[in-house]
Amino acid sequence: MKFLRIVLKVIGVFLLLLIAIIATMITTMDHTPYKDMAYYKEWKQIVGGVKADTIGSSDTLLAGWAKVNITPSSPTPTAGYGNRRGKLYTAVHDSVYVRAMVVDNGHTRAAIIAADLLIIPPTVIKALREKLTPQDIPFEKIYFGATHSHNSVGGWGTGVSSLFFSGKYDPATVERLANAFHRAISEAQKSAEPVKLTYMESLDSIDIRNRLVGDQGGIDPEIRSAAFVKKNGEKAILSSFAAHSTVLNSKNIVLSRDYPGALVDSLEKGRYNFAMYMAGAVGSMGPIEKGTDDFDEVKNQAYGVQNALLSPNTIKEDAKGAVVEAITLPLPLREPSPRITMGIVLRPWVFKKAFGEYPVFVKALRIGNILMVGMPCDFSGELVAELDAYAKTKGLNLMVTSFNGGYIGYITHDKYFDRDLYETKTMSWYGPYNGAYLQEVIKDIIDKLS
Repeated sequence: MKFLRIVLKVIGVFLLLLIAIIATMITTMDHTPYKDMAYYKEWKQIVGGVKADTIGSSDTLLAGWAKVNITPSSPTPTAGYGNRRGKLYTAVHDSVYVRAMVVDNGHTRAAIIAADLLIIPPTVIKALREKLTPQDIPFEKIYFGATHSHNSVGGWGTGVSSLFFSGKYDPATVERLANAFHRAISEAQKSAEPVKLTYMESLDSIDIRNRLVGDQGGIDPEIRSAAFVKKNGEKAILSSFAAHSTVLNSKNIVLSRDYPGALVDSLEKGRYNFAMYMAGAVGSMGPIEKGTDDFDEVKNQAYGVQNALLSPNTIKEDAKGAVVEAITLPLPLREPSPRITMGIVLRPWVFKKAFGEYPVFVKALRIGNILMVGMPCDFSGELVAELDAYAKTKGLNLMVTSFNGGYIGYITHDKYFDRDLYETKTMSWYGPYNGAYLQEVIKDIIDKLS
């Protein structure tokens, strides 16, 4: 009996200790309105200090472009679907690249990077920043985006979570990718020549769906493009669309660019000498998967988007002037609080231990009458229509892209915040009201750069 009392006492102490440990790891969701939070006031101070410099030294816009093959010499972990657990890809279906464009008006010079990766990894950004010399285009004027292929190079993530989404960390992979980014910018810069810039807006509502709530929600059906033509007739296009690059399913573990690769290849075989693609506001937006197998679906998705892009109904607007302006601003947020249940969340220190800590920022690049805003997340396509309309009242054509070199998970419309879904539970890391907050962030940038 005495022994039993001792055992029960030990168990009681153990349970109390366990409860105490758990209490240090979890808490409840904070629903304080974002305008009452310190981070909101900090953002207003940051953006209030921006002084737009939209004056060009001439009416001439120069642009150059280049691409660098980043296909590994041997299989790496396959970044993308978490259920793969970072398995090595089994074959190379199509090579992956980093593509760069440099724009210059004689007063301001900026670069655009589009990589065939799941995201632009923060580890690669850190390595690239360390490589930039005073003679290079500074980090603050480099705009990043990814095609968001779920079948590309992994090995670049840190923290426990990376074992699911990008596989075992490999510093050699990070170094190789950073070198490729740097080389692509350098080569693009060398090819810069005077260009004519045209904004293009195409409608494609048949190759995109709302994967979060189906017909209950909206879509972002616009393909937004910037077309550049050199005096010698050479043509380049930078396009963005919101349908996720998830046509290839998680069981198909081969290296591939998914449908953006087929789209870019087809454009380069036809009307353009060079093509770049960036994932747009892909949050909540899925592709339409029609075909006999994965790669037939890839082909059909790519050709559907291309047909819309090249449609005679595409709206075109030539740039007026040669404005080039690029900014990078810190993006304050509330402390991370990833969900365990819909109301119980992990404390910030647990999140940082699992995911690592990297700078979070928003990037913007204005070229002529086009304003590109790069977000550190899967930004929801449902949030774009209001922003697009607002930009047009300021004389700008807006392109919102995801994966700018930081990453904070999914940003969905706030009306879905309490729904127990993948995007709003598993991948929602920074609490409520971020849809409205980041819409306001983008509107503030539009105001500053219009």
